[in-house]
Amino acid sequence: MTETRGATTIVTNAPDIVDVVALGESMVTFLPSRPGRLADVPSFERGIGGAESNLACGLAAAGHSVRWVSRVGADGFGDHLVATVGSYGVDVSAVRRDPARPTGVYFRTAGERGTDAHEVAYYRAGSAASAMSAENVDLEAVRAGRVLHLTGITAALSEDCRGLLHELTAPGAGRPLISFDVNHRPDLWRDAEGAGVVRELARRADVVFVGEDEAWGVTGGPSAVRELLPEPGVLVVKQGAKGATAFVSPADRRGPVAQFPAPLGSGSDPESQGEASSPARAAGSRDAGGERGPVAQFPSPLGSGTGPESRGEASSTTFVPALAVDVVATTGAGDAFAAGFLSGMLRGLSVKACLRTAHLHAAATLTTPGDLAVPPARDTVDRLAAVDDGTWGTLRLGPGWTQAVQAPEEVRIP
Repeated sequence: MTETRGATTIVTNAPDIVDVVALGESMVTFLPSRPGRLADVPSFERGIGGAESNLACGLAAAGHSVRWVSRVGADGFGDHLVATVGSYGVDVSAVRRDPARPTGVYFRTAGERGTDAHEVAYYRAGSAASAMSAENVDLEAVRAGRVLHLTGITAALSEDCRGLLHELTAPGAGRPLISFDVNHRPDLWRDAEGAGVVRELARRADVVFVGEDEAWGVTGGPSAVRELLPEPGVLVVKQGAKGATAFVSPADRRGPVAQFPAPLGSGSDPESQGEASSPARAAGSRDAGGERGPVAQFPSPLGSGTGPESRGEASSTTFVPALAVDVVATTGAGDAFAAGFLSGMLRGLSVKACLRTAHLHAAATLTTPGDLAVPPARDTVDRLAAVDDGTWGTLRLGPGWTQAVQAPEEVRIP
């Protein structure tokens, strides 16, 4: 590609095609050394946190090619973020440094978010990431992915960020498949318009993740949420400790922007078909014409499960119960869940296996104290995701379970 800077035209290499691009703010997070009020905690351990970078790291650790796009300050915290995210194998070459704005940071207590004692102190106003816009982000790098993952958090950071998401989710040539995690955080919005903005972005996406507790006050369960969001080809409604329900529209109702780029349409694990995961082949598929280039339908396993979802005339509905987990902390579990589901989709797994993979990735984060956890090895995920329903219902996962090598029925006692 070419870039004009003043009177100089610079020729640069086009960005590599990756499985997933995740765009959004990441912050340095400080985890308390012991329980208590922020005023009483004497020291903190440094980590990182951010919905999009969490997902990027989880997918990279699971073996996928991933790029994280953001802005950070030209400061030590920015150095730490870029180095840490990159250490997971994530491409951070499109992260830009802002000499005029700082990297965001936040502190939190050891308590769970659902308790009155929980405290979070954000220092992100005016951060480098809040200044992201369609003018200062490398849009070619953002769009050079089979999937582009966004969240409602970015829309809350600034009007420029909101405009960027509208630009990226608009139908048009070069638009990748859009994955959108609602992540509606009312505290980040200065007025009540946030709910409507996030809902509209969700309606423009192809794959949407939303928790029942953030579904704009809708009651009546997952089906009621689906009625509110009929547009996405795939809608995953997270139901907390109960489980999750995925709705998948029939192929003839999805339209061109709700189809996977060709490599995702192989209907089987990409690793088993060498050319399917090739960046060169993916690039060729994207450039060949049409709104998004030659596309394939959703991988056939997504509509070929057992029971009602296999009949195909109407939207499929698949529910998978959550695992029993000895929870250490819940922060970041939703990001891990989305990463697991997208990992399954990228590999062409069935919708049931995608949901189980999502639950397993979430369990890895739920059983660690930080925002980010290395997911279990793929062979472990595949082995546990393949157990019968009875065995799935008996599994109980606790701290350290991702290193367990026992038979599936023994994992309940890591």
